[in-house]
Amino acid sequence: MPLITVKLIENVFTPEQKKELIRKLTDTMVEVEGENLRGVTFVLIEDVKEGDWGIGGRALTAVDVHQMQHGKAA
Repeated sequence: MPLITVKLIENVFTPEQKKELIRKLTDTMVEVEGENLRGVTFVLIEDVKEGDWGIGGRALTAVDVHQMQHGKAA
């Protein structure tokens, strides 16, 4: 019974995007483990508070991530 844990900065992904992540991650895992284990493949999305996630010594916010998504430096 696999458990896939995904940590995201809060306020970056919409509920619809999170549902898509769950579906696609489950589909990918089932490709490896077989269809019979779909019902016991768990995906857990954990939102991390903005500012509690850092890269290169700098805390990131949702605004920073959105800027990166649009090709702008954070």
